[in-house]
Amino acid sequence: MGLFDFLKSDKKKEHEAAEKAKREMERQGPKTGSDMGSKYADSYADAASATKAAAERMAAAAPPKAAAPPTAKPMAPAAPSPTSAAHKAVPVSPKQAPMAPKPAPAAKKRTYTVKPGDSLSAIARRELGNEARWRELYAMNRGVVGSNPDLIRPGMVLTLPN
Repeated sequence: MGLFDFLKSDKKKEHEAAEKAKREMERQGPKTGSDMGSKYADSYADAASATKAAAERMAAAAPPKAAAPPTAKPMAPAAPSPTSAAHKAVPVSPKQAPMAPKPAPAAKKRTYTVKPGDSLSAIARRELGNEARWRELYAMNRGVVGSNPDLIRPGMVLTLPN
């Protein structure tokens, strides 16, 4: 027996099985559409009843739901809490918002005066610790720098991000 003879024998077995199935079909005679439909309908009904039985078992195993008393008044929607994401999307009416103390004034803004030979990336590296933050620096100071971030002049006062 050669190295790939097992593949030939498998193909031969498949061919023989197909021939056998073909002979069996011819022996039984032609099937009508109603015979095929009833076989499908039977398997469909079996699957549907099995699914329904499984759903009933799951419902029986689930804890019962607490029913609301019939005289209960509809509750007003709860105000979003500061930890929920809803407070970002839904404004809270002033009467519901808790009075929070005013935050302390922000720390004095850091500034940097441009020196000869400076670039935004060099300033970002030196002052912010990462030269890739030059875009952030430019975005904060677009009004001072102008439309060309490569053109900064000595004496410009830039605001640094925190």
